Amino acid sequence: MTRLDRLRARMAATGTTLVALAPGAHMRWLLGFAPHPDERACILLVGPDKAGFIMPVLNAGDARQHTDLPFWDWADATGPVAAVQAALDAVAPGPAKISLDEAMRADHALLLLDNLPNCARSFAAETVGALRMIKDAAELAALEENARIADRAQAALRAAIRDGITETELAAVARAAFADAGAVPTFAIVGAGVNSSFPHHHTGSALVRPGQPIVCDIGGAKAGYNSDITRMACLGEPPHGYLEVHAVVNAAVEAALAAIRPGVPASAVDKAARGVIVAAGYGEYFTHRTGHGLGSEVHEPPYMTGTNDLLLEEGMVFTVEPGIYLPGRFGIRLEEVAVVTADGARILSTLSRDLHIA
Repeated sequence: MTRLDRLRARMAATGTTLVALAPGAHMRWLLGFAPHPDERACILLVGPDKAGFIMPVLNAGDARQHTDLPFWDWADATGPVAAVQAALDAVAPGPAKISLDEAMRADHALLLLDNLPNCARSFAAETVGALRMIKDAAELAALEENARIADRAQAALRAAIRDGITETELAAVARAAFADAGAVPTFAIVGAGVNSSFPHHHTGSALVRPGQPIVCDIGGAKAGYNSDITRMACLGEPPHGYLEVHAVVNAAVEAALAAIRPGVPASAVDKAARGVIVAAGYGEYFTHRTGHGLGSEVHEPPYMTGTNDLLLEEGMVFTVEPGIYLPGRFGIRLEEVAVVTADGARILSTLSRDLHIA
């Protein structure tokens, strides 16, 4: 069964009669490519029996090399309104329910919705997104390869830690390691000392000094899939109280991993990690969710939050990354990528979560 066939089966199951996707992750998953995204409306429409593109003439020639779906094209001189109406009439006239790409530009979405005044609305998370959450064997293999690359990039970063090196220089070492492995570096959060207490610190010119914990959160992408790993390092012995907090965060990771199995709600994973941190007296310093899905996007469903009742299924992949952030002192985050298996979870990294002493 092709992914398009699977989408139509999901549409039938959810009462969806039209799916509308913008160039991006959903479209790439479904068709294997996505046209260049810009301010011109380029929208894939999928109905119960037909599908096709609202396509700018500017991009039609290149896009035609990748698909044989019909185009309703439009030029800058005339605008997209007529093409939108013609495409809707052909693919799904009078749809009862539309599933709209969450990442679509608002002006492009309104081009569709203005023509569908009586159509119920949902988001593509219910259709394409639900299918993307369950990774197949090829996707899992790509994610595992990316995890190996991330482990090596983390090791390269650790090896470069020295007195006086900047956060930016350490991030550059990690980025170079990803590139050397054929991956595209996508982010590198390096926070030394008090900067480690900011969960999404903007890596900057701060110098690494002895006794400073360093949060190292890095990721890259190869073959269309991503990695994401966070480990902690310190130049010399860590400050007073650090090891106690590190042990709490690590225990929270272990508790979350132990909670993972098919049929368990995502909220149980968050509650397991958060419960450990709250019991240790640090609950107010765990300020974010426990994890997020990982695949062709760095952040995608499913999200491990205390309010997400989505039931886990075998093949889902997401991060487990609890943290404790003590203002004015330091922060600690430890992150694994977990794959839901038939009876639990397996992690993709082979790198120890122990504090690395440089």
